[in-house]
Amino acid sequence: MVNKNILRKLSNQELEGYLKEGNRFVPEAVQAAFEILEERGHTFSEIEKTAVQQLIQHKKEDEEAKHTEEVETWKDHITQDSKAIRLYSRMTIFVSSVLFSTIPGAILLALNLIRLKKYFPALLTVVFGFLFFIFQAYVLISRFDFGTTSSYSPEIGVVAAGALGLLVISVVVTPKKLHYQAESYMFPVILCVVTAVLMYFYFPEWFSYYPFARAIHLFRP
Repeated sequence: MVNKNILRKLSNQELEGYLKEGNRFVPEAVQAAFEILEERGHTFSEIEKTAVQQLIQHKKEDEEAKHTEEVETWKDHITQDSKAIRLYSRMTIFVSSVLFSTIPGAILLALNLIRLKKYFPALLTVVFGFLFFIFQAYVLISRFDFGTTSSYSPEIGVVAAGALGLLVISVVVTPKKLHYQAESYMFPVILCVVTAVLMYFYFPEWFSYYPFARAIHLFRP
């Protein structure tokens, strides 16, 4: 958000720089600079007014295009084309990581990268998944007291950080706007079931901070 009071501290010459073509200021700042100059009695011709409005409109269009590009980069591009490569979706990887730890999520992402012939990033992804799992276990179990009542849940933030880390790896390493077929859920389900079994037997040692593991723990005798 543009603070108009800060812009009012600038000189007319500095504000006029906001109205020049090719400047790096956001459209709201350009509009505010234009209004302040008018308040100070600066007279704009109709041609100048039109040029400023066109500049603001172009900046807004550029921002929208940039936002659209960012959305396109992060979202899944799933297609029904039978010739497209089959990969596990980012949503499947993210949900698996949040509910069942970064290990199954890292395995699924690594399999995607192997199919894309990105072997070294695949290896690094698996290493990240296991190391982050150990790291978050150490941080949460040794640094936080879960026996106290608090509105703040650090475990959720750390768990989400691991899942987001895998999502970032996927976005950075996978070719942009890659259209692919969604791979079957069978292997992710098997992987998550195995992890759920481990959660059942190793709840206090490794999984006590996972909400899903706590739900499983309720069924333990």
